[in-house]
Amino acid sequence: MKTLSASTEELVEPVPSNELLTSLTTDSPPKISPQATRTSLKASTIDGVFATIFSNITSGVILINFLLQLGATPVEIGLLSSIPMLANFLQPVGAYFADRTTSRHWYTLAIFGPSRLLWLILVAGIAWFCYNHTPPHQLVIWTLGIVVVTNILGGLGGCAWFSWMAALVPPRLRGRYFGFRNSAASLANLLSVPLLGFAVSAWPGGGIQGFGVLLLLGVVIGLISLACQFWMVDVNPQVYRFSKTARQNAENAETPKLNTFSILKDFNFLKFLVYFGLWTFAVNLSAPFFNLYMLQNLGLDLSTVTLYSSLIAGANLVMLVLWGKLADKIGNRPILLLVGFLIAVTPLFWLGTGNDFISVWVWLPLIHIVWGGFGAAIDLCNSNIQMEMAPLESPSQYFAIAAAVIGVTGGLGSTIGGFLAQLDIIGGLPGLFALSAIIRLIALLPLIFVREPRSKSFSDLLEKILPGKPKSELVSTEKIAA
Repeated sequence: MKTLSASTEELVEPVPSNELLTSLTTDSPPKISPQATRTSLKASTIDGVFATIFSNITSGVILINFLLQLGATPVEIGLLSSIPMLANFLQPVGAYFADRTTSRHWYTLAIFGPSRLLWLILVAGIAWFCYNHTPPHQLVIWTLGIVVVTNILGGLGGCAWFSWMAALVPPRLRGRYFGFRNSAASLANLLSVPLLGFAVSAWPGGGIQGFGVLLLLGVVIGLISLACQFWMVDVNPQVYRFSKTARQNAENAETPKLNTFSILKDFNFLKFLVYFGLWTFAVNLSAPFFNLYMLQNLGLDLSTVTLYSSLIAGANLVMLVLWGKLADKIGNRPILLLVGFLIAVTPLFWLGTGNDFISVWVWLPLIHIVWGGFGAAIDLCNSNIQMEMAPLESPSQYFAIAAAVIGVTGGLGSTIGGFLAQLDIIGGLPGLFALSAIIRLIALLPLIFVREPRSKSFSDLLEKILPGKPKSELVSTEKIAA
């Protein structure tokens, strides 16, 4: 594997060495020097690694197992997944405030710093529980309360970070860079999740106390993640808002001034939102309950479930760079269509699982490998296609509206899924998985009509992946910045 330094240097599109950061008085968005870009991308990648470890402790299977030990119900597990999604509804508000600041860095630090420090309250709550025998369900309420507050703050800062990265990463290399960055995060996921799961299971004082110790460590790791952002080039959103390009677009009769109403007249973007919202609803209808199904219905232990999570991370690690390069060559939309069909039917694979040897050591690992390897393409391309569709002078408004839509739909999916999982009329969790697959397939239909800049046709994608194609047909697409 290439080193971090060597890999990120190859991701930077070369520009003349005299093109340094411009001042606030220029009429165009600032140009960032190659060295500054390389340093920023390295810092962002390291930030992503530490943020992944923090996220593994404060969400996912580790947190679900903690709540199950406290006696949480399926509805509460569904709320745990729906709260972060519903908090995204605040992203338009966050975009409004973020676009009126003069620093993406200090805005995100002011949001995410307190957000991560708030988890110390839960650390104190766990300590109180362990030494004073507090009723377990009260600690469940504490946990959900912390999740609510931290995700509200995250909803106010998410689009600012997304806009910051859109300004730092050259458009032609977004697929390749974010593929590499996500691969580094997947490697951290691959290594950390089994270790965290084993640490909780083997802690002498029990799983609840062990989670409290890990949570304290997670807060420290989360702060280290934020510290990495001091090595990233700051971006002043005012430069983009009042650049010469933005003023010309505002004065152009054919390109009205960007606001919420004009964005809603962008029918191509609206078609994407229909797809994105419906897809997020369908995914969250079932995804939060796969771990619950394995821990509760199949009776698997935490170490086995975290091993499956490592398989997802490993498949992500292997496939993300490939998907990133392919997205740079042919666009994101055709990949979303092809891979989306496979991911749509994946919940059906769970219907044949049990706790027998074949299911535990063959079928379930295979499901997680497919989920991780091909789901990586969905996550990567859904993010990149938003960057392609959003205008440079006001990207955060587009990101915020998209985040608000998936926040509402994803939150509804998790909440409704939690209630449906308890109903015998649909067959419990297996019936919920089947319903999710059907809605995922329906969600792909609006994507057929979405147009993406630089995207090639669906048939071009098939030519890239089907065997037997002459190598000469691929030469023209191999031009990538060194």
